[in-house]
Amino acid sequence: MLLIPSIDLRDGQCVRLLRGDFGHETRYPLPAHELLLRYRQLGASWLHVVDLDGARADEGASPSVNRPLIGQLAQQSAVRLQSGGGVRTAGAIDALLRCGVARVVIGSTAVERPEEVSGWLQRYGPERIVLAFDLRFDHEAIPRLHTRGWQQLTARTLWEAVEWFAPRGVKHVLCTDIDRDGALAGPNLALYREALRRFPQIEWQASGGIASGADLNALAACGVPAAISGTALLQERIAIEELRAFLPNA
Repeated sequence: MLLIPSIDLRDGQCVRLLRGDFGHETRYPLPAHELLLRYRQLGASWLHVVDLDGARADEGASPSVNRPLIGQLAQQSAVRLQSGGGVRTAGAIDALLRCGVARVVIGSTAVERPEEVSGWLQRYGPERIVLAFDLRFDHEAIPRLHTRGWQQLTARTLWEAVEWFAPRGVKHVLCTDIDRDGALAGPNLALYREALRRFPQIEWQASGGIASGADLNALAACGVPAAISGTALLQERIAIEELRAFLPNA
């Protein structure tokens, strides 16, 4: 399993949200460039960068203040970036790819305009696009998707969305259990086991809840190809010795 450190950007600052709530934000004093250097020194080969301002912006809004910073992060060559947040047009994808981002993460638009996103998969290829589905379980334990920076509940389920995209060439799917994100409560292993059972051909990226080396080992035992971690790595909760197995350049 590959561990992908995550950096969330809000107004140019590194932050973490608790369960997707913009009212429960923790800001970290380290600049994004220093965090990238730290993760590169640990042995990371990929970095996941989220533009939170872009994710919340209205349709047609100007690129967020974080875009230039993301471009600067992408210019270094040792760590490849996958980045998203408010990517709603082919022009936004082009801009990120031109500045050096290796994979562009598509979230809300994949739920709201799946036909258009299917065309992007064909145009850019499955290695350049990651579909990001953020979910909460309803009272019947059904994983319902949320959009617009996790603020809007939809009727669509995770399984419906992936089933629609699976025959259309999607390869990388990032799945976040919102209620575990930033909470350090452990990943939802049952969710990822079911995801792998239903769609074993997908390169799943598990996100939300990682707090320890044991959590990483548990996800790896499930067969998850990649895991995203933000808070635990920012707070240095996992010993370097426990990380090495999941960082290819360690």
